[in-house]
Amino acid sequence: NSLLRVKLDEVTERWGVKVTNVEIREISPPPMVQEAMTRQMSAERTRRAVVTEADGQKQAAITIAEGNKESAILNAEGSKQSAILTAEGERQAAILRAEGFSNALNRIFEVASTVDEKTMRLQYLDALKQVGASPSSKVVVPMELSGLVATFTALAEAASTNGSNVGDGPE
Repeated sequence: NSLLRVKLDEVTERWGVKVTNVEIREISPPPMVQEAMTRQMSAERTRRAVVTEADGQKQAAITIAEGNKESAILNAEGSKQSAILTAEGERQAAILRAEGFSNALNRIFEVASTVDEKTMRLQYLDALKQVGASPSSKVVVPMELSGLVATFTALAEAASTNGSNVGDGPE
């Protein structure tokens, strides 16, 4: 406005007129200029809309990516917790099985320690009898069998000696 006022002052000064205020209320450019201005305004609006839409799509993609990231992290943490709890459960189960096995062995030891040698030898002979009765073609003979045979021979001799002494007693 000030530049326009200066230019007007230069022209109107010859007539003694001083311009103090200038206001442009309407400009009527030629139709081709108006058309060009309309196209430029339309292009500017379209550009702004495209930029705004691109920013919206960018923000949406970022939000989706952040959601996927958080989901993956939560899934991984859930899998981790599940694996830890499973391992702890398996550990406790193994401990309980071991304790049960230990208790069973202790009980067997307690029972076995109360069995005398003669009972063990009888059970040993029963086991050998069952092995001999099986249809398999291989029989394993333990090394201590000779000691067992010697014991039974001694018992048989003692029994026969006692048997002959029973009939020889006083009449």
